[in-house]
Amino acid sequence: YTFPLLTLDSVEMERFADEADVVIVGGGPAGLSAAIRLKQLANEQEKELRVCLVEKASQIGAHTLSGACLEPSALNELFSDWKERGAPLNTPVTEDVFSLLTKKYRIPVPMLPGLPMNNHGNYIVRLGHFVRWLGEQAEELGVEIYPGYAAAEVLFHEDGSVKGIATNDVGIAKDGSPKDVFERGMELHAKVTLFGEGCHGHLAKQLYRQFNLRENCEPQTYAIGLKEVWLIDEKKWRPGRVEHSVGWPLNRNTYGGSFLYHLNEGEPLVALGVVVGLDYTNPYLSPFREFQRWKHHPFIAKTLEGGNRIAYGARALNEGGYQCLPKVTFPGGMLIGCSPGFMNVPKIKGTHTAMKSGMLAAEAIFPKVTAKDLASETAGLHVPEYEDNLKKSWIWKELYSVRNIRPSFHSYFGLYGGMVYTGVFYWILRGKEPWTLKHAGLDSAQLRPAKECTAIEYPKPDGKLSFDLLSSVALSGTNHEGDQPPHLTLKDDSVPVANNLAIYDGPEQRFCPAGVYEYVPLETGEGMRLQINAQNCVHCKTCDIKDPSQNINWVVPEGSGGPAYNGM
Repeated sequence: YTFPLLTLDSVEMERFADEADVVIVGGGPAGLSAAIRLKQLANEQEKELRVCLVEKASQIGAHTLSGACLEPSALNELFSDWKERGAPLNTPVTEDVFSLLTKKYRIPVPMLPGLPMNNHGNYIVRLGHFVRWLGEQAEELGVEIYPGYAAAEVLFHEDGSVKGIATNDVGIAKDGSPKDVFERGMELHAKVTLFGEGCHGHLAKQLYRQFNLRENCEPQTYAIGLKEVWLIDEKKWRPGRVEHSVGWPLNRNTYGGSFLYHLNEGEPLVALGVVVGLDYTNPYLSPFREFQRWKHHPFIAKTLEGGNRIAYGARALNEGGYQCLPKVTFPGGMLIGCSPGFMNVPKIKGTHTAMKSGMLAAEAIFPKVTAKDLASETAGLHVPEYEDNLKKSWIWKELYSVRNIRPSFHSYFGLYGGMVYTGVFYWILRGKEPWTLKHAGLDSAQLRPAKECTAIEYPKPDGKLSFDLLSSVALSGTNHEGDQPPHLTLKDDSVPVANNLAIYDGPEQRFCPAGVYEYVPLETGEGMRLQINAQNCVHCKTCDIKDPSQNINWVVPEGSGGPAYNGM
């Protein structure tokens, strides 16, 4: 920042720097599993190891959002005694229901054993609560956890290797001047830094460019998941029941689906949501309004009628799978979890693979950072063994076997082609077919000009099953310090009106699930401008992914800003 008139004598320009053995960015399943595994190894071998983890949410789990149906494979490996430790896995799956929806009807789809959607042996969890529990286990083992600290910058050694991260300066006004409460960010240096920021992390974006990590993979492709939690009528509650659907309200060429999970948490709660592939082509599509409309389907409405919505949120997720995995190691650091993108798309599960990737990273790093003669060509340790271990692990086998399911939806038959493909090639051949299908390319390049598309008429919300955007965002607990530089930055202020509005009818006002972007008339009365309501942002990253001009750059706001999810 340049401070033109520094009248504040108290502005301290030096950043405080601290040293650790390993620094982890992001307190999600991957980051916490890595931290736990590192300390388990250190304690077993009686070695000193300082592990620091920073998390931008005000508390661990407050920015975590998922379905979530958890496959306990990685958890069993991390803590065989997780039941005794009180892990909040309260709802074993008892019933699996899969449907193809038409506007009024439901066609049941049989759930054969061995299909990726079969959930036998899994648990329905509130992932935010599970992550908070992982945080408690990490702290007991001696991991230092710093919630409310947003990693804003990657630091480099002179030789180009990663040195660590810096948190952002706080107490800067909208105009860039320091306020009375101004404080410089803090530097955390480490031998190895793990980046577990979740899907489309903003530091990972820089690292991809810096180390050319994506030169041998396809561009990542994404979806947006929107979710609510409802308290329903006890007579309709079926604890352990898992429902998934495809079809209506999306057309056959828009990838997506829905979930409705009956939790067993002492009260009749259900978690429900819709996932829409961000490679959709019609700029008039609004994922939020598709979700609201879906709840009116007779098969869904019967569960919700008479119930009460208590939570709302949204988050982007990776859908590229095997074809889109970047190089995950570089001098001084590595990528773990949903940041590189280990989600198994047909299973719609990424927690078990994220956890396992963090554990594999920890196991590869540990002997290196604790070696007496720290032999390394670069100042930041390069640990390529992590990538080798990934390729030998069950993550790789799992993602390879389902690699063609998501791209098979790109045929003329769309959804139906994908379902047939899954039935034939996955169920019979287990992904052993000798070809690998390609995705369509960048999601931001898929929108067609508005004049080639049909506007979508969405019904008005009824206030009982469906709701408007702003009352929904209010349920996410989202809050940001108002007087700070906007964290949704535009590379060029003229692009939204000249390109996005002129050609695509302003799609950011529809794809954002939090009402951050709106086109409003200019004060002069002539023309429009893009207004950014950054304080509404739920940190889903959809705008950074889907903006057709790639003009929006999402950066972290001051630590603790964002949603305040409770067990999403």
